[in-house]
Amino acid sequence: MRELNAPTTAEIAEFADLFDQYRGHYGQAADYEQSVAWLQRNVSSGPLKVFSAEIDRKMVGFAITMDIPASLRLGHYWQIKDLFVVPQSRRVGVARALLSRVRSSAVAAGALRIVLQTELDNSNALRLYEESGFITLDGYRSLVLPL
Repeated sequence: MRELNAPTTAEIAEFADLFDQYRGHYGQAADYEQSVAWLQRNVSSGPLKVFSAEIDRKMVGFAITMDIPASLRLGHYWQIKDLFVVPQSRRVGVARALLSRVRSSAVAAGALRIVLQTELDNSNALRLYEESGFITLDGYRSLVLPL
């Protein structure tokens, strides 16, 4: 498990392949070069942090987080933007280990909480998140404004 702080060009290139697989999982067309460019903008010098999981020195999963100001509490919280494990490495604790690493890093950074969202029918992920201590936040509705 490692955090990609100020990742090198080689680390971005390695991660971009896995990131492109993640995008494909959600129906996006593969575009390695655009993935590299996006990651360089948003991870190398941007607001996102990447935590990667490896098995036998090969990246098999990742979590991308964002540190967000919490105006009412005058602090900050973390949002897990993306969490992905390659299919052949699922159900062996990779996602749980990523969540644990994100949690310990968020605590060390003084975050107030960690938030995430997932599809209502993603029962495996929902079970994992609940087992990891996440709770459903009732009384709120997610809205989107397509542009």
